[in-house]
Amino acid sequence: MAFWRVLPKKKWSAGVCCLVFLSLVLFMNTPSGSASDNEAQSLKELITKYDTSRCKECHEEIHAQWEKSHHARSIMDILMDGYFTKGVLSVKSPKEATRKNFPCFKCHFPQIEHASDQVASEIAEAILNKDQETMKKLNINCLVCHRDMGIVHGFPEADALYGATDVEEHPDDDYGKVHRSPVMTESVMCGQCHGLGPVFDFEYPVQCATLYGSYLHAYIPAGGAKTCQECHMEKADHTCPPNFKDRKDVSKRLAEALPMDVDAMFYRPQITPGKFVPTVVVDTRIISRAGHRIPDG
Repeated sequence: MAFWRVLPKKKWSAGVCCLVFLSLVLFMNTPSGSASDNEAQSLKELITKYDTSRCKECHEEIHAQWEKSHHARSIMDILMDGYFTKGVLSVKSPKEATRKNFPCFKCHFPQIEHASDQVASEIAEAILNKDQETMKKLNINCLVCHRDMGIVHGFPEADALYGATDVEEHPDDDYGKVHRSPVMTESVMCGQCHGLGPVFDFEYPVQCATLYGSYLHAYIPAGGAKTCQECHMEKADHTCPPNFKDRKDVSKRLAEALPMDVDAMFYRPQITPGKFVPTVVVDTRIISRAGHRIPDG
């Protein structure tokens, strides 16, 4: 009630009153500690905070699948020697690195949101030194999906994870329960990273992941009904194929997703007397059976 007493005594419009009310609601629903209060101040602290090695004690098969996935190598495989060391997004010195000039981290290492600029500097140092032992610890792991991204409104509970079903007693010292997440089995879960669209909250605005957009704007209107998980996590497969290092599997999947028919006709027209020119006409038809554009990210 003290909040209202400090306001000036004058008539307010209905619109202003609505804004004040909404601000009060947001204020009252904000955790008492700000995000900066819990920021990791070192890379070691952040890695420890997101350590999921104990998950394999109960979920051994899933953890083994995850270890083979691109999620487990979200920086090391794709970005370490590319975007972070060359081009407009590169950082020449660890001292230059901040959370604001690492836009790729928004999806490839979202944990950075809970860390200070000092941590960004340490990550840049690991990248520039090609420190693979450190880099392999930076990934999209269980806590990213089953805690941070598992809840779409509000903040995750401190002692809870989020999954496809409720688990009242979860045998873990830190996370003693699992809440059912309404998005865990829906494509929008994946769309949080694989379809972010323009990102304007960095020094260099970027647009990279548009996969979810093509899923919504092409696949669904054409009559598609499967979710991302039904195609890429069949039977809860946490390898989330395709594995782009497995050329044989990728070729097989591309052949299934993009069947191609080729008809060719050969002939030799006589252009001038006695001169025949070997000629071929090729008719190619490619039909996309994928749930999104190929390639996309």
